[in-house]
Formats: sequence, C-alpha cells, structure tokens
Amino acid sequence: MDVVKNFCDKYYVNRRETNSVKWDGLNEKFGETDLMPLWVADMDFKVPEVVQEALMKRVDHGVFGYTFVPRSYYKAFNHWHASRHNYTIKTSWLRFCTGVVNAFNYVIQATTGINDSVLVLSPVYYPFYDAVLNNQRNLVTCDLINTQGEYSLDYENFEELIKKNKVKVFLHCSPQNPVGKIWQTEELNKLFDICHRYGVKVISDEIHQDFVVGDETFISALTLSKKYHELLYVLNAPSKTFNLASLLHAHVIIPNEKNREQYDSYIKKIVNNPVSVMGMIATEACYNQGEVWLDDLLEVINYNEQLMIDMLSKELPKVIISPRQATYLAWVDLSAYVAAPDLIDVVQKQAKLAVDYGDWFGDNGKGFIRINLATSPNNIEQAISRLIKAIK
Repeated sequence: MDVVKNFCDKYYVNRRETNSVKWDGLNEKFGETDLMPLWVADMDFKVPEVVQEALMKRVDHGVFGYTFVPRSYYKAFNHWHASRHNYTIKTSWLRFCTGVVNAFNYVIQATTGINDSVLVLSPVYYPFYDAVLNNQRNLVTCDLINTQGEYSLDYENFEELIKKNKVKVFLHCSPQNPVGKIWQTEELNKLFDICHRYGVKVISDEIHQDFVVGDETFISALTLSKKYHELLYVLNAPSKTFNLASLLHAHVIIPNEKNREQYDSYIKKIVNNPVSVMGMIATEACYNQGEVWLDDLLEVINYNEQLMIDMLSKELPKVIISPRQATYLAWVDLSAYVAAPDLIDVVQKQAKLAVDYGDWFGDNGKGFIRINLATSPNNIEQAISRLIKAIK
C-alpha cells in the first residue's frame, strides 16, 4: 500500500480544465459534465520526472526544427524490449508514425484494396472496426467465445471465415482490448499458421504490451518463428505505457524487406515527416529510465482492480469481471443485474459514471462496461460505490 500511496501522492493530478478529452470532453461524448470519467484509455498520472526533464532541456534549447532519429534511440528501444519482452529488432525494421491507430489504417491502405476483406476478433477496440469500414474494406468479424468471463477462440471458425471471405489482412489486438487477454504462444502459433497457410498479412497491435499482471508474460508476435516475418506488421508505442498520447509517436515494425518496400512506397505519398521530436525525446528517456515508475504504476492498477473486485463481489456477487492478464482496463459484465438497454440509465444517469459501453466493442459486448483503472484509488472507490448504489 505504501507504493500505491506514494505513487499517487507524487504523480496523480487533477486534469479538469486542461482540455483533457477524458475529463473535459464529457459533454461532447456523453451530454453531461458532472460524470466520473473512467472511459478513454489514458491515465491520470504525470509522466516520470526524467521525461519532464528531457523535454524541458529541449524546450530550453529553443529549436524544434527537422530532426533525425539518433542511434541512442534504437539502443534504448532494444534495451527496453529485450529486458521486458525478450526481443530486439534491426534498425532497418523500424518506421515511425503519429499513433498506432493511424499506423494500422496506413498498413491496411498499403496492403489491401477497396472491398478486400479484413478480419478482427470481437469484442475489440472500436477503432479496429472504423479502420476497416472507413477505408471501404469488407469487415469480417470472428467472435471470441466467452466462458464466465474468460475468452477463447474457435480456430476452425477463424479459418473458415478466412477461406470464405478471402481475407487479406488479420488485424490483431494483442493483448486483447477490452477483455484483457494475453494471447499465449500456442494460441498465436495456431492463428499465424492459419494466416500463413492462406497468405494473410497480420497487423499485431501490441500497444498494451507493458501492462502485464503479476507473473503473466506478454508474447510479442516478434518472438515467434521467423517464418511469420513475411506476414507481420507489429505496432506499439510508448503512449499507453507512459501516458504520452498527445506527443504523437508510435512504432511500425516490419521485419520483411518486401513488406517494408511496399509500406514505404505507400507512406511517402501521404506522410512527409512522421517523427515527433518531443515524442522521440520522451520515449528515449522512458525506455532508459522509466522502469521503476512503470513498476510502481502497475502496483496502483493492481490495487485498484482488487479494490473494485472486493467491493463488487461483496455487494453484487453475480457481476462477472474478466480475468485481467494485461491492459489497465477492467471488462465488467453487469448483465445479471442490468438489461443491456438500461445500462446508460443506470451507469450514466444514476451512478453518474462515464465508461466505455460494451457494445462499442462489438455486439457480443452488450451488457458489459469497460472501466479505466489508471486513476487514483479514491476515484475507483467512489465510482464503484456509485455503481453499487445505482444497481441495488
């Protein structure tokens, strides 16, 4: 508890009246301003001091002109990913983008044509659907199997959908947002073997890679067999891990040379200077010196989750909370108490909470809410108390 208290005392910040989407954008999204915001996935904590210092050093320098990526950045990148995720990459594999969502849109545009099929596993982060539909591709949805909050996949159905729809790209969320699932090595090998068999490209969005729980281990697609390299586009970013979203800096990792050539040929038509100097500086500082900050943050998230579980299990024992293996997001099934059409009335109008509603993530999310745990324990306690009161 000391770690949690000390971290929150030092880093928790009131974000109201800072143009925060999460706190100040409530009226636009929900039509009300007096809600407790537990929705959009950014955090209510300041970045590590080393990041602030690195950014201020550049501010004091006073020049923000065109900047290339130094060797020290690639060294920091590989140090972080080797120590936490058991892989390194070649410098030539790495491309930059303003965000992971933009990146998977670009890869879809670069690798498919109008009306080509792109497959996603549902429930999933809702910009996945937007990326397919807004680019005029054919959306193919393979529903995960929910067994008392634990999610698995019917691989035969996955393969059949690929064959039937002549799928060109599998847009994969790993770890799976919103259900908090880490895809294990055996599961990934089954998925990627099927994709390999049918020549399906794989975009692996790994932005939540650093939010593993306890002894869980995140399995990056880049740690699997090299035979999958011809399929892979791996995306990650420091923005989720270190709360840097507005610095507009993400990674596109392409291990296959022909795929890099195809991506480069496309991207040069639409993006001239994809590197954010402030994002790059912040990221290098994080990867070099942000580990203690992150480990303490994970303690806070775990504490908040357990606080939520204890309160709900005592007062609303039929609520099902999916086992969170990764992310800082709780996937909560309220259907035993609240009919799906009544969720907004109960959660927003009565409990005065702003959450992500399950059906935003797919039809099989109806009856669920997603709760952002990356805030103070006091906020979580207040929110869950309100929810319990509204339901009871």
